[in-house]
Amino acid sequence: MIWLGDKRGNLSDWTTQQWVRTTGRQVSAETHPWLDGPAGGTRQIGKEFFAHYAATNNLTVCDSGIRGLIESFTALHGPSNDLSQASPAVREFYERTSEYDLDSWADWCGFFRPFGLALALLFSRRLQQLNVPLSALDSSRGMSSQVVQLRNPQTGRLIHTAWIRELHATKNVLYAGCYSICNVPGFPNPCIKVVFPLPNGNAIVLMRPEVHKEDGSFSVTSAGRSFGDPGFYFTLHDEHGLAWARYVRSMQETIRVYAAESGHTRADHILWIWGVEFLRLHYRMRPRA
Repeated sequence: MIWLGDKRGNLSDWTTQQWVRTTGRQVSAETHPWLDGPAGGTRQIGKEFFAHYAATNNLTVCDSGIRGLIESFTALHGPSNDLSQASPAVREFYERTSEYDLDSWADWCGFFRPFGLALALLFSRRLQQLNVPLSALDSSRGMSSQVVQLRNPQTGRLIHTAWIRELHATKNVLYAGCYSICNVPGFPNPCIKVVFPLPNGNAIVLMRPEVHKEDGSFSVTSAGRSFGDPGFYFTLHDEHGLAWARYVRSMQETIRVYAAESGHTRADHILWIWGVEFLRLHYRMRPRA
């Protein structure tokens, strides 16, 4: 790995950032609030990122009591989207995520497995972020699931809800991301927003929600046609306070959450690139004793 200094970071990270700057568009938190979110430094992200972020930004860390990825499922209701028929088990998971243990396993599709290995060697293991399991052994011993709320100490208002998941077998951070609900220009209903801090920026996934009335299952999908739609975005932040964003239309995903056996909840997470499925992740969420 080639280190370019504390401002630029690793060469592979800096190259990706220049791609975002060159092919993306300049944005600001004032005019594009749906693209605002925590950005990482040039070194490791890791499971302690949000604790450091809270200290730096004078936020209070809340890691006790019941904490959900979203405070209220009804906040996702929109003018053309009635989510009232969602299964109670689904609502329970989203509003009480801290009360669940998780198991996960991954199915890489065909020739995409070497791509996953390259991604791990170049980025994920070094940064301790987005460490998708490469084999059944990676997830064989389960994972930790920590939900942390960052609040304004004066008002108590919720600013971010961080969800950090670490694989027990490898001690690699599967995901360290923060969840919120936002509106995007290209969709009439509220979306779930997930921000994954990366060096000098982040990856933002904006997912449109939908309830499947036949079984009460709930899905979120990051897919659209152009900038301003739900989907996948890379952002870059520089030392002068400027920011750029690149909409990656070729990257799409969907997560379907549904009630399962013995009070458990399950989820199927499918990812596509250029319309070709390359990865399936499966989750089992079990209420803690």
